[in-house]
Amino acid sequence: MKALDLLLGEHPLFAGIEPAHLAIIQGCARLCRFESGHYIFREGEPADEFFVIRNGRVALEIGAPGHQPVVFETLGAGEMVGASWLIPPYRWMSDARAMEPTGAIGIDAACLREKCERDHDLGYLMMKRFLPVLAERLHATRLQILDVYGKH
Repeated sequence: MKALDLLLGEHPLFAGIEPAHLAIIQGCARLCRFESGHYIFREGEPADEFFVIRNGRVALEIGAPGHQPVVFETLGAGEMVGASWLIPPYRWMSDARAMEPTGAIGIDAACLREKCERDHDLGYLMMKRFLPVLAERLHATRLQILDVYGKH
């Protein structure tokens, strides 16, 4: 199996990051696996870790009492799950469920936030990489809402 630093460096979210910053990020990382149907996180829970997907698929869902959850985005290899770690109060704003066996790299959010506070260059780098993901998720949610309301 490849070393964690190589796996991180190959992931699109971290591709091209200088080795010193990659080593800092690796210090907060672990390999993990989720079985099909497993909830990786639930809305309202502390956003204490985020995940970069190596293989498999993950559904981002929002729910309402008395209704089936609505999948507003499906993510796969090369994508990131969980941007709520960046925004206080650091709580998940949706559910994430493995749709099939999924391999990922988990990044301890408190660890990385603390390292970004100490190294503002790293913090700026993370913001530049995560802001497009946040904007994309917002857009996907908007489209899902328009699709749902368009059916009524």
